[in-house]
Amino acid sequence: MGSENEMIPCLDFSGVDDNIEGSEEWEKMSGKVREALESYGCFILMYDKNKIPKSLCENMLLGMKELFDLPEEVKRKYVSTRPYSSYKSDCPKFPLTQTFGIDDAFVEDNALAFTSLMWPQGNSTFCETMKTLSSKMHELSFLILKMIKDSYNLPKQYSSDIEDLKNTGHLRVMKYKIPKTNQDCEIALLPHTDKSTLTMLYQNEVQGLHVQTKANKWIQLNIPQEGFVVIVGDILKAWSNGRLHAPTHKVMMCGEKERYSFAEFTLPKEDVKIEVPSELVDDEVHPLRYRSFTYGDYLKYYVSTLKENALEAYLGV
Repeated sequence: MGSENEMIPCLDFSGVDDNIEGSEEWEKMSGKVREALESYGCFILMYDKNKIPKSLCENMLLGMKELFDLPEEVKRKYVSTRPYSSYKSDCPKFPLTQTFGIDDAFVEDNALAFTSLMWPQGNSTFCETMKTLSSKMHELSFLILKMIKDSYNLPKQYSSDIEDLKNTGHLRVMKYKIPKTNQDCEIALLPHTDKSTLTMLYQNEVQGLHVQTKANKWIQLNIPQEGFVVIVGDILKAWSNGRLHAPTHKVMMCGEKERYSFAEFTLPKEDVKIEVPSELVDDEVHPLRYRSFTYGDYLKYYVSTLKENALEAYLGV
């Protein structure tokens, strides 16, 4: 990793699972997760190859290439009622980006519906790969959320909060095209914070993800081939009373190779009420920063305004 990337922690989750919850090892890793997400809002995660095999991720990337190589008229058949989920390509603001978003891709019927639309003759390999990988990433996100709860020493009653924060999954698959002028880098995804609880992302060998630090310095993440990136979204920032940082990030494209990435966004259901735990409010150090809200209301506000500071503008106390 480059010297700039040393700022972003890299945590090895090999051997970390629900079986050690409450153990010394669990508490130690929970502390590291909390520290990374409070300081940077993200970290690079290395995981047990037996639990998420590299071959599974490679098969996903191969299937995505096949997906994005389909005729444009086929891809445009995919339409979703969720904002930013329908197939998008060559938008003026994102000239290098093509993307699909699939809700709860770990549910077999949803994975099958998507692949059957794209490949009427069927594509059982990609369907199974997408479903399995989405499921594993969603489970890993839940494990991280439980670590966050435990690191703040919150009572067990907040386990239901954690369940609510992750009861929907959204898989987004993305292709970033080669810039027209290889001499200069071009922006492929504008600076933004995620409107999710937690995001977990995997990419091919082409780098391009840049994160803004709390000191407003942009750094490019040099993500190892077998590494995932974990990013705090607006919802988790609000629930944690701003203790966890939701970093602004963007994608820049350089060079002569296309970039493929896929991300599992952990989300609440739209009618779920999100409220800061009283234990995370301290009038002197951590006064209440965000009022309670439902995820659906916040999403509607953001889509209608596209404000960069939507969280503070809509929910700030």
